[in-house]
This record gives sequence, C-alpha cells and structure tokens, in this order.
Amino acid sequence: MAALTRDPQFQKLQQWYREHGSELNLRRLFDANKDRFNHFSLTLNTNHGHILVDYSKNLVTEDVMRMLVDLAKSRGVEAARERMFNGEKINYTEDVMPEVNKVLDKMKSFCQRVRSGDWKGYTGKTITDIINIGIGGSDLGPLMVTEALKPYSSGGPRVWYV
Repeated sequence: MAALTRDPQFQKLQQWYREHGSELNLRRLFDANKDRFNHFSLTLNTNHGHILVDYSKNLVTEDVMRMLVDLAKSRGVEAARERMFNGEKINYTEDVMPEVNKVLDKMKSFCQRVRSGDWKGYTGKTITDIINIGIGGSDLGPLMVTEALKPYSSGGPRVWYV
C-alpha cells in the first residue's frame, strides 16, 4: 500500500483543510447546528454497557466526516475489519505469547532461585536486599506491586526503592 500522504483521499482531505481549516471553530459549529451533538455522536450498546462516541467536539463537518470515511475505505480499513471479525491474524504481535511465556518462566525461575538462596550475589553470599533505582517516577509501579502483594509474601529479600 502506498504511503498515506500519497493517497488521493488523504490529499483531498488535506486540500479541504488548507481551504477551510481556518474557518473551523467549535463555538460557531455548535451555534450553526443546535443538534450537533446528536448528529455527530453515537452510542454503542454492548453486553457490558454503553460506549459513547462523541465526534461533535472535534473540528469536523459533514464533508470532513465523508472524506474521513472515504480515506478509511481507501486505506483498507473495511477489509481489515472483516479479517479481524473472521478471526484472521491482522497484526504481527499475535503470535508472541509463546515467547512471552518463555520469558515469564525464566523470570519465575530466577526469582525462585534468589528467594530460596540458591542464586548468590557477587560475593557468593545469599542476596538479602534488592534496590530498585527509579528515574522520574519509574519506581512507582514496582513499589505499588510490592506493597499490594506484601500480605502474601512468604519472606525473601528486602526491597528498597530509590
């Protein structure tokens, strides 16, 4: 498939924006169409509740929506949707779980060896403390997990966050 910027439908949308984009203003769009919310929103009813999709607060018009749909069609979105609904694989990450599970198994094995004392530190002694050095808040996730799981801990190294 050609690059997006070479797609005639994209170029048409881009040209429309060059000619009309400076005129787009949400207040004026709502003033011009008192039914804008109802016209540019929809509700998806699912078994788990409702999902509101609200386009009304975006700088779109009937023409823009029509051009966006035409662009989606020209980019093959409909065909991709059908492949997805038919259960076909549609992206490259769909077969990664076997690799992910291998890594998780290695991590579990390593952690069990550290906790049991089988894995020794640099000095040949059992690891008693683990220091997590976080930068810019990156320690918050591990800290939260450690605190949340603390009641289920059966011992092991102390964990420190810096």
